[in-house]
Amino acid sequence: MSLVRPDIEAFFDPATWTVSYVVSDATSGHCAIIDPVLDYDAKSGRTSTNSAQMLVAFVREKKLEVDWILETHAHADHLSSAHFLKNELGGRIAVGARITQVQKVFKSIFNLDEEFQPDGSQFDLLLEDGKTLPLGNMALRALSVPGHTPACMAYEVGDAVFVGDTLFMPDVGTARCDFPGGDAHQLYRSVQRLLALPDETRLFMCHDYPPEGRVPEWESSVAQQRSSNIHVHAGINEASFVAMRQARDATLAMPNLILPSVQINIRAGAMPPTEANGVAYLKIPLNAL
Repeated sequence: MSLVRPDIEAFFDPATWTVSYVVSDATSGHCAIIDPVLDYDAKSGRTSTNSAQMLVAFVREKKLEVDWILETHAHADHLSSAHFLKNELGGRIAVGARITQVQKVFKSIFNLDEEFQPDGSQFDLLLEDGKTLPLGNMALRALSVPGHTPACMAYEVGDAVFVGDTLFMPDVGTARCDFPGGDAHQLYRSVQRLLALPDETRLFMCHDYPPEGRVPEWESSVAQQRSSNIHVHAGINEASFVAMRQARDATLAMPNLILPSVQINIRAGAMPPTEANGVAYLKIPLNAL
């Protein structure tokens, strides 16, 4: 029996190479927003909501009801607009339950104030592997896919899976594993879990970094990934993958927005508390990373 095909609208942010999604059940008008972007100008330290406003406009134009705002993980390459979207559209913000591990690490790295509790309470719902969420007349299932970070979740809706950074397009490969809590062995096993899904399953990426000559893309299939992913196609064993991934990660620079992104994203997209002068501040650890 063929799986239900949800309606999916993708929004590509060229500044961060990020793809956000609105996935909806056409029969009921209920939807989920996945990995939304908050615009950030690193030179001025200013945020803006141009990217998020496109999601708001689409949801309102289609008269959709937002049930969920889902993060695949605490991103290191863009800020999340989940907090803003919840205020604009409603819905509950959810993330993998192991976000608490990520919060504890980065609370220490940034020496965050005592008010910040690394218990996941900034989010409305912490998801365990296999947790099913209602989405109108459909269901959405959380799939734990650690490796890039400990808290990475993919989201399965009908014939579609939103994989976060676990996989990229086949000609780009897989995510790095050298952030705190990352593990190339776990990433390999997470990829194998996704590649065990039916061949026709549609896989939606959170990013695309296309090679020269190709326009950005963000949808592939299990069959395509299994046959041609440059890092982890069929026939690549765990030891070979881990050796490749660790060697490659050792050559990579830190993402441009990692310092602001992580501080916002472990707060579910909320800003740090304002100080006595009414201004919120981010921290930059010097010579510590």
